[in-house]
Amino acid sequence: MLQVSTGESGQRPRAVLVAVQLPGVSEEELRSSLAELARLGTTLGLDVAGEVTQRRYSLAAGKVLGDGKLIELAKWTGGTGVVEAYQRPGSKRRGQGASDGGGAGEADTDVEVEEEEGAAAADDASTDEDDASTADDEDADADDEPRASVVLVDHDLTPTQQRNLERATGAEVHDRTSVILGIFHRHARTREARLQVEIARLAYLAPRLREGGGGDRVRGGIGGKGAGESSLELDRRRIRDRVAELRRELASIEGTSRVRRGRRSDLPTVALVGYTNAGKSSLMRALTGSDVYVADKLFATLDTTVRVLAPRTDPPILVSDTVGFIKKLPHDLVASFRSTLEEAGEADLLLRVVDASDPALREQMRVTGEVLGEVGADAPGWILLNKMDRVDPATAADLAVEMPDAVPLSALRPDDVAGLRDRIMAHFFGELEVGELAVPWVRHQLVNAIHERCHILSETHDADGTRLEVRAPRRVLERLRAEIAAQPAET
Repeated sequence: MLQVSTGESGQRPRAVLVAVQLPGVSEEELRSSLAELARLGTTLGLDVAGEVTQRRYSLAAGKVLGDGKLIELAKWTGGTGVVEAYQRPGSKRRGQGASDGGGAGEADTDVEVEEEEGAAAADDASTDEDDASTADDEDADADDEPRASVVLVDHDLTPTQQRNLERATGAEVHDRTSVILGIFHRHARTREARLQVEIARLAYLAPRLREGGGGDRVRGGIGGKGAGESSLELDRRRIRDRVAELRRELASIEGTSRVRRGRRSDLPTVALVGYTNAGKSSLMRALTGSDVYVADKLFATLDTTVRVLAPRTDPPILVSDTVGFIKKLPHDLVASFRSTLEEAGEADLLLRVVDASDPALREQMRVTGEVLGEVGADAPGWILLNKMDRVDPATAADLAVEMPDAVPLSALRPDDVAGLRDRIMAHFFGELEVGELAVPWVRHQLVNAIHERCHILSETHDADGTRLEVRAPRRVLERLRAEIAAQPAET
């Protein structure tokens, strides 16, 4: 899992991005995915210096990129750009395999690379011209800049591909899943979130363990009989045992969370869901007046936060802020955070928050829908086009035509938030009405309750008491009038 620390000079490590444009992936989709990977790297504290892309029919066997692009990538890192043939400990020296795409650590992957060599070579030949036409101009000056020490690949890598790229570049190589796990690990604050991330991290690490020392076997069990376990097998068993232990601890914590959800099951609940950094936490803070953590970074919120909608209604409406989604979210993370995402599945109203200023908003909406489907969240909901303050008028008009039922707003504009709050109250309690409440001085303690349950339009005072013009659901107004009349003012 990727862990980043600044060097002695205080400079952030430099990183270069790698992506392959596969059939069916448009140039716009490739650009959007790379931009997102760059933001992921920046969130981890990396300085993204450049990128290397290639158009191919498939990822090159064993090494992701073709030979030419691999050399281009090595210019950024100072590596050789060559994948040396892997020699098993104790085996006879074979001929150099500088460009055979080999280097597999296990016998079955050696076979896999050899079988696919012909297809990979044809693929490379078909993209030689494309490599020349899409090479970055920055490569010419790469020697004048500090070397990149990290390579981020916008695909999931096999252990063999990761090792081969590290040999060719001399840099740390991390795939998209590793980067996301690194961010989750850094931002997890509660015990539950840390357990969830650790389970996903171990599941990612297990197949990437490497045999050391020629696979010497550890002594057998009772009496020393039996072949025993190799060091690799022992490490994998330790991981399995650790995951089982973490799952038992997580189950205990999840049981407590289910009890808490059960206690508030009778209350109306709203869940904010959506792509990471769409503005859910900012909207949560605006709707509830709480001090939830807000930051302009990916996955700033990993823990479910529940607050009461303000002004307080009767009964209170609960608002929950959930973990954000992202394209290619690792399945192990989805599984680990399933209990957290169940908050969305049990909500009475889903508010799908979308960053209207992001060109990839449609793809983000698709990803959000897929993840919600995985956790069985099928409650009625609305689409909230957030960050409309960043959208130009032409784009806003196009979005209004494309999504006429969506709610355009900005979490930074109080009028927009107040309108959304009124709409939420109307959803649960009926349409809002404007009414007047006259509170005598001897019943003045009810004024505070009126402020909590209603939206105050005006407030005046006279000799008889306080008069308030409010907007609230009809049944709330009727209940407040009954409370005011319950004990007539005494003179």
